[in-house]
Amino acid sequence: MTKHLSKDDLTLYGWNNEWAVALEQERSGRAAMKAGRVVAQHSKHYQIITEAGERIAAVTGKFEFAASDRSDFPAVGDWVAAELLEGEARAVIHNVLPRRTALIRKEAGARSDGQVIGANVDVLFIVNSLNEDFNLRKIERYLIAAWESGANPVILLTKADLCANAEEYIALAEGIAPGVPVHAVSAQKQAGKELLEQYLLPGVTAAIVGSSGVGKSTLLNWLAGDERQAVQAIREDDARGRHTTTHRQLFLLESGALLMDTPGMRELQLWESDRGWGAAFADIEELAAACRYRDCSHSSELGCAIQEALDSGALDAERYANYLKTQRELARLVRKEQSSANQRAKKNGKRSKEEARIRKERYNYGQE
Repeated sequence: MTKHLSKDDLTLYGWNNEWAVALEQERSGRAAMKAGRVVAQHSKHYQIITEAGERIAAVTGKFEFAASDRSDFPAVGDWVAAELLEGEARAVIHNVLPRRTALIRKEAGARSDGQVIGANVDVLFIVNSLNEDFNLRKIERYLIAAWESGANPVILLTKADLCANAEEYIALAEGIAPGVPVHAVSAQKQAGKELLEQYLLPGVTAAIVGSSGVGKSTLLNWLAGDERQAVQAIREDDARGRHTTTHRQLFLLESGALLMDTPGMRELQLWESDRGWGAAFADIEELAAACRYRDCSHSSELGCAIQEALDSGALDAERYANYLKTQRELARLVRKEQSSANQRAKKNGKRSKEEARIRKERYNYGQE
């Protein structure tokens, strides 16, 4: 018999004593502040679950003014301190409670802002399909972001019914992700669902990420046991998918777990991921540490452990190329972010000097 899940019970959405302590610290003496969890985002408006049920919310003007970039704003999965407007189905968000984990990517375009894909995620399902779109390099990029976020990655290879040698693909994925669980599943054939039950426990927040067409929405519907998200067929000529999910949303499953679906991404643009990059390529980092010379360029030096591994086939050349590519990408991002920070500091310095000049003029005027 299925247990009825009340949306008014915040513990079903992961609320616990730790979050209660965090809320008290954010209230700053304002007893009217209530806890809410962001379950969906639509531009500048959010759907939040509170002790009084679901509310449509927006941040205060003060919050928006103080935010330094997009990553400061609430994201799906965040817990917020909100004021519930009496007699209305609306709320005002004053603060975002400190995140335990945050999956962040670089915002698309020329700006160097971070965009939070999901907050307070415990398990990150990295989804890749067992068709022509199978791509180890894409999985590596998601692993970098996953390790940086603080969530535990799990690789899911979907559409196993389309693949006669799924075990070979599992071995390939395991080869680039030591210690990360890898599972092949098929929603079409109802195969592998029992493998995922260990992750979808009461109070656990999981998120699904991957490219368009890998079956994220189908996977969510399968795990939820109903049609939560619309799905579209992929193009048969190149196995590429069309975007189905247009916004991030957090769903409460009957198991008691929370599952977040996200829009598909052609390529995940990395964001400040030194720790995650090191974890994703820990095997190569270990090889580099074993080189004879500390400043080894890994090109032609004698005693280069990386070149020896490449020559012997112990290190895959494409994996090493992606290691270098993502390293350069993150270095460029750091330089760009530093340049933006310098420009902001210079701008703020000019503003401070102008404000000081105005205060001085006002003071001198008062002395006349």
